[in-house]
Amino acid sequence: MTRERWIALFRFGFALLGLVGLTAQYLYNVANIPDYKPANFFSFFTVESNIIAVVALFISALYAWRGNLPRWVHYLRGAATIYMTVTGITYSLLLRNVEVDTAVPWVNLVLHYIIPIVMIVDWLIDLPPFRIRVGQAMIWLLYPILYLAYSLIRGPIVDWYPYPFLDPRPEGYVPVIVTSIAIAIGALILAVVMSWTTRIRMHFERQ
Repeated sequence: MTRERWIALFRFGFALLGLVGLTAQYLYNVANIPDYKPANFFSFFTVESNIIAVVALFISALYAWRGNLPRWVHYLRGAATIYMTVTGITYSLLLRNVEVDTAVPWVNLVLHYIIPIVMIVDWLIDLPPFRIRVGQAMIWLLYPILYLAYSLIRGPIVDWYPYPFLDPRPEGYVPVIVTSIAIAIGALILAVVMSWTTRIRMHFERQ
């Protein structure tokens, strides 16, 4: 079997794991939380980024099985990798002891630890065969910015915020802004680093 097909199987397997984890947690919440609001579940960055990761893994697996990934698939992989890395780091630093709709222990492990690591490994073992410049990598930051705007606009409308650091009710908007800027800087650094990694494959292929 070719290297590309082994990578495809790797992606298929973890895409399935992520999908099963998301589905299991959603069904658990619906069954165990009175008057559960599904819209809230899909308003968590963890859930949205894992959905993006599952889609990215599945699509890139299909193309890898055929032996060739289009340029846009690599951009999708890069986006999923950044979002999942942000998810894993933010959860570990700010949310480990906070209820974030992942009460099932194994699901929490999958969504906050395993899939973030898988996305980083997947990126590094199959770097894009072309360079993604820093300016081009900035497109990956569009979704987190839109997510922040969505959360802050929706929050007062439904009287609910997905994360404590996005909730201005206790201490106002200053802590929200400070934390959001810190996370944004982290995402920016990740985008720059991932842009730099795309030079590695090109360097070795020129040798």
